[in-house]
Amino acid sequence: MRRFPRVLPPRPPALCAGCPHRLVYAELRRLKATVLGDIGCYTLGALPPLSALDSTVDMGASISMAHGFELARSMGETRAEDRPVVAVIGDSTFAHSGITSLLTISYNQGAGTICILDNRTTAMTGQQGNPVNGITLQGRPSRELDLAELCRALGIDDVREVDSMDMRAVRGALEEATSAATLSVIVFRSPCVLVHRTRKPALSVDSEACRACGICVSLGCPALGKDAGSGKAHIDPALCIGCGQCPQYCPFDAIRPGDDAKGGTR
Repeated sequence: MRRFPRVLPPRPPALCAGCPHRLVYAELRRLKATVLGDIGCYTLGALPPLSALDSTVDMGASISMAHGFELARSMGETRAEDRPVVAVIGDSTFAHSGITSLLTISYNQGAGTICILDNRTTAMTGQQGNPVNGITLQGRPSRELDLAELCRALGIDDVREVDSMDMRAVRGALEEATSAATLSVIVFRSPCVLVHRTRKPALSVDSEACRACGICVSLGCPALGKDAGSGKAHIDPALCIGCGQCPQYCPFDAIRPGDDAKGGTR
């Protein structure tokens, strides 16, 4: 009879391999921002190793709470030393209950950074259509809501659209927006991997180049782990979809296409 260990390793839920929200959270963590989260699959960004969300209450609360945090911070005497305040909300949740909160901040001349994570679907509950991707619940095509133009119509001047799979673009947009004392909106756009099931060849780790720094593993991708002996990065080819996120963080150029790695740990 096969024996199983008494204590099984924990398997907490995680953002999917190649999830377009991952780099946004990695950069918010880097900025040490106060991040007000919302309800959606992106709430998983609260879990280690990303640990990027400070609160989640209900649908649409992220934007309202960011407004309150900024008002409270503006009353203090150490504003320059405070962490930037950032709200994170998904595209479908924004259409459901975030628009009115954003209008309230704009009307009251508030500040802060609002991140709308547009993955082109309602990912948490089964990839239903929503006003942002222009598909009704019955699957019929409809008019697609232009998030950037809507935000500008609400009176917000600083509105940016950023490819959420581009680390440098994500980092630059967040640094610029959070350093300003005004209200800004960043629409991070890239489709959910469960909707656009594009899979590229799995990446590999060059064991000679890897220095076991752990930066790539800190992204929390299910396909990434550490070798039990050397501590060097390991990529599971069954889980890796070749999205290209982790190579953007490797300071030693040790993560490469499978055929280019030497002594790879695939």
